[in-house]
Amino acid sequence: MKSFLSLTLAGLTGGMICFGALHLTHQTGFDNKDVHPVSVSSPVNTGPDFADAAEVAQKAVVLIEAAESAQAAQQRRRTQDPFQDFFERFGMDGFGGPMIRKGAGSGVIISKDGYILTNNHVVDFADEVSVKMIDGKEYKATIVGRDPSTDLAVIKVDANNLPTLEYADSDKARVGEWVLAVGNPFEYLTSTVTAGIISAKGRDLNIIQGSKTIEQFIQTDAAINPGNSGGALVDATGKLLGINTAIASQTGSYSGYSFAIPVNLAISIANDIMKNGEDIERTSLGVEVFVLNEEFAKEQKIAISEGLLVDAVVENSAAQYAGVLPNDVLVEIDGKPLKTFDDLKQKIDLAKVGDSVDLKVFRNGKYVDIPVRLKKGT
Repeated sequence: MKSFLSLTLAGLTGGMICFGALHLTHQTGFDNKDVHPVSVSSPVNTGPDFADAAEVAQKAVVLIEAAESAQAAQQRRRTQDPFQDFFERFGMDGFGGPMIRKGAGSGVIISKDGYILTNNHVVDFADEVSVKMIDGKEYKATIVGRDPSTDLAVIKVDANNLPTLEYADSDKARVGEWVLAVGNPFEYLTSTVTAGIISAKGRDLNIIQGSKTIEQFIQTDAAINPGNSGGALVDATGKLLGINTAIASQTGSYSGYSFAIPVNLAISIANDIMKNGEDIERTSLGVEVFVLNEEFAKEQKIAISEGLLVDAVVENSAAQYAGVLPNDVLVEIDGKPLKTFDDLKQKIDLAKVGDSVDLKVFRNGKYVDIPVRLKKGT
């Protein structure tokens, strides 16, 4: 009897629980009709497709192998070691034969008849240069000219109908845009493509040696490594945006950030090299300026708070001939606002000797337009 009562009580309890659950399900609107299986054929959004851009860019990016000839290495050693001539005169080799320098990098074809743009540091030590295309064809190359101040160089192969890339406008590139880096990391990983975004623009890192260097790097997080130098940075449509040049690293390999020379600057320098060889003329405006801000403007009793205050005008400079005066405030160049010194420097760096620019200056409470014909820098 006790057993029967226990079973009955358990049954009633179970029924009440089930009823409560069904009632709760009804109240919350939950129904198995709301459960849908995920179809394995459903499209999944994984981000932009760079396949077309990569295919176009890979065809125009080459592997460059550079080496120092034995004769050049011997000559370098004589220059570095004043006793080398003495040893050679007596049939001795001093402290052993010279070490021949070798290296590899990447390049971008910029003309159908064989001109290739790369970094100066890829070929600066070399007098023997060879180029390998993506289709496996190999060519001997000559160095047309080098520009250490921008770390750019142009080499030439004897070939025709080579693939080239359209140029993007690097001035219009925006932080956050997708980019691809194409090159030959570690030499043996040929035609490698990596993706990232533009992280910053106009970086001046002081990594190019010299007194008149030009640095306006595009910073990206697309992975590049040794061997990528001279390769292409392209936008999502496959247009050339820059020349990959450097990485920020404590190990010598990629660790998060890479840097490319903007195509607007790179092609301007390349055109100069192809026209004039290594005799590249740099322009100069010829002013010394301070950057205005609100506090500084109040101190100087200037009615505007943005621009570049001219502290001095260099004698016989383009600015002096045009009529720019000390205490003028440079506010625009060719219609673009001047808020920092880099705004002015980037414009002058891209200009050629003889080019004209239009300056707008603030003088004695009025705006004055001054056309300036740029001269060779000193």
